[in-house]
Amino acid sequence: MKKALPVVLVTGASRGLGRGIAVELAARGFSVAINYSQNRKAAEETVALCGALRPDKSQHFVAIQADIGDSKQREDLVTNTLEELGRIDALVNNAGVAPKVRHDITEMTEQSYDEVMDTNLKGPFFLTQRVANYWLKKKPRPLLRSGFKVVFVSSISAVAVSLNRGEYCISKAGLSMVNHLWAVRLAEHGVQVYDLRPGVMATDMTSGVKEKYDMRLADGLVPMKRWGTAEDVGHAVGSLVTGEFPFSTGDVIYVDGGLHIQQL
Repeated sequence: MKKALPVVLVTGASRGLGRGIAVELAARGFSVAINYSQNRKAAEETVALCGALRPDKSQHFVAIQADIGDSKQREDLVTNTLEELGRIDALVNNAGVAPKVRHDITEMTEQSYDEVMDTNLKGPFFLTQRVANYWLKKKPRPLLRSGFKVVFVSSISAVAVSLNRGEYCISKAGLSMVNHLWAVRLAEHGVQVYDLRPGVMATDMTSGVKEKYDMRLADGLVPMKRWGTAEDVGHAVGSLVTGEFPFSTGDVIYVDGGLHIQQL
C-alpha cells in the first residue's frame, strides 16, 4: 500500500524565501507543491534541490505555474496540486511582490496599488478560502500533528512605515487581519493559522538596497546585526507546519533578529 505523506503547497517557491521554505519542508519529510508565477527554470531548480534532500523516497515535488492574483489561476493551482499530489495538508502563502517603481505616497498610482494588492492580499485571502473549503467539505484525514496549517508570510512592513512603497506596507498590514480572520474561523475545525513576519531579508527584492542596509545593520538597526536568510524563514515555517505549537493559532511570529523591538 502506498504510503501517504503530508503535502504542503508553497506559493512563490521558485526563489528566495519560498525556495528556503520548500527546501526545509522537503528535508523534514513533506511532499511539496512548488508554485511559481513566471520563472519555470527556477522552480525546477527548487524541485531538484528538494529531491536531493528528501529523507523518504515516497516524497514528491512538483512545480505548478499560477499567478495567485488571478481567480482562475488560483483555482487551477489547487486543482493541479490535488491531482498531482493527492491532498493538501498545509498552505504557505509566501508569494509577494514589491511595487515595480518606488514612489512617495503622494505619487503612488492606482495601477501599482492594485498590482501589489492582487498578489499580496487578495490572492492569499482567496487561496486560503479555496483550500479551507476543501478541508471543510472533503474532510480529508489530517496527517499533521494538531491538524491542518495555514501560514501567511507577511513582513515587518506590516507595522513599519516605508513612504516609498506604501502599497506594500498596506498589503502586509491587511494580511495581518487576514491571519486573524482565518485563525478564528478555522480554529474549531482543527486548523492552525499563523502570521510569519520576516524582517530585513537577503533576497532579490532587497538586492537593490543592499549597501544601504549593510550600513544600517552595522549601526544596529537589527539587534542581531545581520541579514535574515531564506533558511531562517524555512526553519520557522518548518516548526509551525510540523505542529510544534499545538495550542496556538493566529499568532504573529517575527523572524527579524529583534528588529521589531522598540528601543530608547
